[in-house]
Amino acid sequence: MAQAAAQGVKPEQALAFIGLGLMQKMAGSGQDLPWIWSEAEDGGQADLAALRQRLELTQLALQTGAPLTTSEVTQLLGIRPTSEAVERGGLKARRLSRNVWKLSRLDETAARSDDAFRRRF
Repeated sequence: MAQAAAQGVKPEQALAFIGLGLMQKMAGSGQDLPWIWSEAEDGGQADLAALRQRLELTQLALQTGAPLTTSEVTQLLGIRPTSEAVERGGLKARRLSRNVWKLSRLDETAARSDDAFRRRF
């Protein structure tokens, strides 16, 4: 530590280097660190332009109340609807007829039932 301080390394930086060295030794090899995030495990880079477009289209579908096809609902919700009503991410897709769906917001009070999980004494 004294040698590092003499070279201009701050004590916090020296401690960080020591901690990193210990973590590498605990992992067994310097290449395989299970606690370090990698993009490959996370699904790669996010396509933010596609995400923004999806969110804008979802908002437009909610505002207009326009009927949507099954493939459009699949694209907006991120899942294929398999029943008469599908709820995901605060949204509800309700089937009107074959291949015709309507998207709406879930009512916050109806979506969460806090009483079901609250312990009563």
